[in-house]
Amino acid sequence: MKDYLLELNDYQRDAVLYDGGPSLVVAGAGSGKTRVLTYKIAHLLDNGYQPHTILALTFTNKASREMKARISAITDEYVTRYLWMGTFHSIFCSILRREARYIGYSSDFTIYDATDSKNLIKDIIKEMQLDEKVYRPGLIHSRISNAKNGLVTSKAYVQDKGFRDYDYRSKVPLTGEIYQRYSARCYNAGVMDFDDLLLQTNILFRDHAEVLRKYQDQFRYVLVDEYQDTNLAQHLIVRRLCENHHRIFVVGDDAQSIYSFRGANIDNMLRFQDNYPTCRVFKLERNYRSTQNIVDAANSLITKNKEQIQKTVYSEKEKGSKIVLVSSYSDYDEAYMVSSKIIDMMHDGSYSFSDFAILYRTNAQSRVLEETLRNRMIKYKVYGAQSFYQRKEIKDVIAYLRVIINPKDEEAMKRIINYPLRGIGGTTLDRLQAAAVAGNVSLWAVISNPAAYKAPISKGTETKIQLFRRLIEGFVEANRMATAVEIAEKVIKESGIRDVLFNDTSVEGIGRLQNVQELLNAINQFVTMRREQGLEDVSLTDFLMEVALITDQDNDRDENADKVSMMTVHAAKGLEFRNVFIVGMENDLFPSAMSMDSQRAIEEERRLFYVAITRAQENCIITFAQNRFRNGQTNSAMPSFFLEDIEKQYLDVGGEIELPAYGFATEQKTPSSSKSNYRSIGKADRVQKTDAESSSSDKAQSLGGFSVGDKVIHTMFGEGEVSTLEGKNENAKAVITFTNFGAKTLLLKYAKLKKVQ
Repeated sequence: MKDYLLELNDYQRDAVLYDGGPSLVVAGAGSGKTRVLTYKIAHLLDNGYQPHTILALTFTNKASREMKARISAITDEYVTRYLWMGTFHSIFCSILRREARYIGYSSDFTIYDATDSKNLIKDIIKEMQLDEKVYRPGLIHSRISNAKNGLVTSKAYVQDKGFRDYDYRSKVPLTGEIYQRYSARCYNAGVMDFDDLLLQTNILFRDHAEVLRKYQDQFRYVLVDEYQDTNLAQHLIVRRLCENHHRIFVVGDDAQSIYSFRGANIDNMLRFQDNYPTCRVFKLERNYRSTQNIVDAANSLITKNKEQIQKTVYSEKEKGSKIVLVSSYSDYDEAYMVSSKIIDMMHDGSYSFSDFAILYRTNAQSRVLEETLRNRMIKYKVYGAQSFYQRKEIKDVIAYLRVIINPKDEEAMKRIINYPLRGIGGTTLDRLQAAAVAGNVSLWAVISNPAAYKAPISKGTETKIQLFRRLIEGFVEANRMATAVEIAEKVIKESGIRDVLFNDTSVEGIGRLQNVQELLNAINQFVTMRREQGLEDVSLTDFLMEVALITDQDNDRDENADKVSMMTVHAAKGLEFRNVFIVGMENDLFPSAMSMDSQRAIEEERRLFYVAITRAQENCIITFAQNRFRNGQTNSAMPSFFLEDIEKQYLDVGGEIELPAYGFATEQKTPSSSKSNYRSIGKADRVQKTDAESSSSDKAQSLGGFSVGDKVIHTMFGEGEVSTLEGKNENAKAVITFTNFGAKTLLLKYAKLKKVQ
């Protein structure tokens, strides 16, 4: 027995050692699924499987890198190098490049990201003279994406009565025509979008049996991580590859299936045994991450779902604290409570900022939290913000590199044709593009010969276009001999980008120039690392493929940054933190209002809540507000009915109000009772009071129905006490000292105040 097998518990070891056919590993939260998948591959290598015969599919580059590193530590880095391990999209992209001729593509096809796709869809909507407020590019892109993930081509889409009727009812009846035009434009441009990498691989394997047999013979063992997140296209590709030998090993947790909006289908995991009747099921039920109380609370929640594979997750760690449930009067009050709790927990020195995470259902919730954290000098980082490769200056350079590889790449071409400025304006571009659409050719074809396609442009404009054409052709020629770094440096210099950025001496301009230099560093590092590993794939095409296939989760948090992490629950999947705040647990927010019409959607929202709770290692604090500012106004809110799903013995209920819906015996305490008079603004409070005092000499004990000393509630600031009343009629004011926000001066005419009886 190898030493690494001794690191596994009995259930993990059984899964690793079994080689009798299909395997389904149901891995509860924090149960070590990555270790099992990693050691399974190491075990296969130890037992005669050659690296190139093992296909391991993940959802993030980060996951595949971590597994490769672990396998290298167990076996040999040289062996690991030849594993076919990576994301679904990167592996299938590699296959499509090798077999592109079978489906009518060049092996140098480029890849549109979501922004490119939406821009093209926006252009098509404009060309069709449709109302962009009705045919929203984001909506149409989503429909096209869902169709592709369901293996529905544009031709099949327009022929399907169900799609036509649905689009008609949704008041976007021309969606099918947009999809057709979009597909044709992508094909003419020699590009694929992310969803094409799955759709076209299915078409390749469906229509070319000899290609399918080639990969069936090569991949003797197929392993899949996070199987609960696979969509139809991914499921069918994997099934085709394994249909002869059935050596398939999938790992996942149906309780963490939360990506149906991306096309993920939980049925792929729930029905796995139906597809593979000889399948053996392994259950990993020991949670190594969280305390007993957190695990038990999460279990009591998820048992309310009907669609699931039964398992009982347990923890052998200490019992730990109960999950704290806290009510706040408003979203501002909620943010103050969270910040106070972080400060309190850090006072004894046990925690640093990086030990805390604040999770929310929607990105919009972060604004109030950010304001409060900034005011209280708490360092934080919002994850899911713009990534390095989405910055304008980086996308500009990348667009040049894409055009060098594939001059037909329409979106990249449109981005660079007049950047830096060379006198080819929007009107000219529209005319060139119209000529390309009319001739059913690429934009590059028209740029290369405007007269042949009767593009209505002047002689002067044609001269500018030909200068641009020669610039690009020079880059294409240079790329035949230059390294990826050399060609990138040449582009930045000769295109004029470097001069534009160098001449911008603002802080932002300097930052953009630094970012471009960092891009060169990234290309250089890519080439150097590949060469050190003995890999030959160091071309510009290879670098661009890697950039295009970076996933959301690969823009990972900086493990060394001492900052509070803020992110949506979706973004938190796969991560863990010592202390987790789950904010905004209110009906119509969590669960989302959009899920209320479907029991299946409600169950996914409950799984999302389960994911949030199980991110916590030591402490989990759940908050909700009685009032929340949404859609331009303050609305009353009700606690999420999911809170009733957690058994009472696992909860410590706090807050300032009773929770009659749950029947809990609540304690009457404020979110930060030891600091009830704390003023977060300090000096500003004194300024406000001074201004108020000087504004009028008419001090009063009673005014506008309020008296000095009255206890009041404000829709945003929560509870307070009237300190001063002054002014008359339209100018009547009250200075109110709020429990969590200090003194505020409010015009009674507009103040949303209510007396506490």
